[in-house]
Amino acid sequence: MSQGADQPPRALVSVYDKAGVIDLAQRLVALGWEIISSGGTSAALADAGIPVTPVEQVTGAPEMLDGRVKTVHPVIHGGLLADLTNPGHVKDLIDRGIVPIDLVVCNLYPFRSDPSVELIDIGGPAMVRAAAKNHERVGVVVRPDDYDAVLEELERDGALSDATRRRLARAAYAHTSAYDAEIVDWLSDTADAEELPPTVALTLERQEVLRYGENPHQTGARYRIAGQSSWWDEATQLQGKAMSYLNVFDADAAWRLAQSLGDDPAAAVMKHANPCGAAVAADIATAYRRAHECDPVSAFGGIVAVNRPVTVEMAEAMADVFTEVLIAPDYEEAALALLAKKKNLRVLHAPPPEASALEIRTLGGAALVQTPDTVTMDRSTWQVVTERAPTDEQWADLELAWRVAARVGSNCIVLAKDRQAVGIGAGQQNRRDAGRIAAEKAAGRAAGGACASDAFFPFRDGLDAAAEAGCATVIQPGGSVRDQEVIDAANEHGMSMVFTGERHFRH
Repeated sequence: MSQGADQPPRALVSVYDKAGVIDLAQRLVALGWEIISSGGTSAALADAGIPVTPVEQVTGAPEMLDGRVKTVHPVIHGGLLADLTNPGHVKDLIDRGIVPIDLVVCNLYPFRSDPSVELIDIGGPAMVRAAAKNHERVGVVVRPDDYDAVLEELERDGALSDATRRRLARAAYAHTSAYDAEIVDWLSDTADAEELPPTVALTLERQEVLRYGENPHQTGARYRIAGQSSWWDEATQLQGKAMSYLNVFDADAAWRLAQSLGDDPAAAVMKHANPCGAAVAADIATAYRRAHECDPVSAFGGIVAVNRPVTVEMAEAMADVFTEVLIAPDYEEAALALLAKKKNLRVLHAPPPEASALEIRTLGGAALVQTPDTVTMDRSTWQVVTERAPTDEQWADLELAWRVAARVGSNCIVLAKDRQAVGIGAGQQNRRDAGRIAAEKAAGRAAGGACASDAFFPFRDGLDAAAEAGCATVIQPGGSVRDQEVIDAANEHGMSMVFTGERHFRH
């Protein structure tokens, strides 16, 4: 730190999150630092018996406007921004009686916790950015997690290295960038504007370095949108090796599907971003067995998610099945003991997934942005378009098939019977092939059951294929110019058919 012989190094400490700040200040004082502080931080340090100089004593200007103005002052920003290798800067400091500041410890109001004008911080971001700009001389710390490393370096070396100051400056700008993004989001939400905002401010914070990316030669990491929470932040991995990119991607898809299947015990099996099994039953072990039965070949090495605690019976049912990841809201202790025998199985304990405000997909230097695809399970908005209406049992199968179809890559066909998916045709370039694959996988188990198509049938051949698979009822969006032709085909086969008016393509 660049100081005169009689001037101790100075730290400006002003934090909203006061975790660890008392210990930080005590250790700085022990190293001979002078502490400047403002507002609640100053009071907290003084109450702890730490020598602290209030900002207003440094500036000669008391806080004003209910605290809106306290650190925005030339004495503060001159002390932060001065280049002490520049004689003109040094002269300005001497002429104005300004003493350099060598370290800023500051974190900002948690704007997203209670968005309002009063939580828009002005002085904090200004100090952080000023210190980060002048990182060749000034250190800036915005994360309590960095306190120990900074203090250890000061205690060991007497100063922060160039590399450390640069790393801290990067973290500081990321902090203010994320904070500004939260305010931009709030102003977008409250403004009378388009459904999609003209700009999307997005700051991502790395949360976990993954074993590898989509393939072993790629690197990968899981990030979180700054200022927002994800179910992954609260999930706990109870056993198994580190997650890879695809483990996370598929686990998220499986968990969201399992949680979307209704209020009864439900299980989903995911493989390469597509469901290969889903079922609802009276208990979770039965739901898992029926989900696995849909396509046991594809379930090999898959992801399993359930919406109930894992029981011993379910763990026993999984014993001979190679599974990459299991996600559940809880586990019986005896079930965990059984699962522990499967050394390669990753076991996650997780809260329900959060909803997303926007879906963003990058395209090199561009991006596609859309609102999330919500599945409207409201029969009052659906239309029975055939002479025959579904029975109560068929309605249950239709609903399950529709929920699953919304999570399957397009084009897709889902066949279900007794609230169990029995055939899933995913990601085909034409609907006829998707139906053929679904029927082959069902192998006769769809008799009397339901067929769901994520988009309308452009020709009656898709409906005929559902009839050949034994389906008694069909659910689809409708909207084709040949709808009447498809309806007539359903009536010929004695099938019921429901139009939802809502397409669920998924790419």
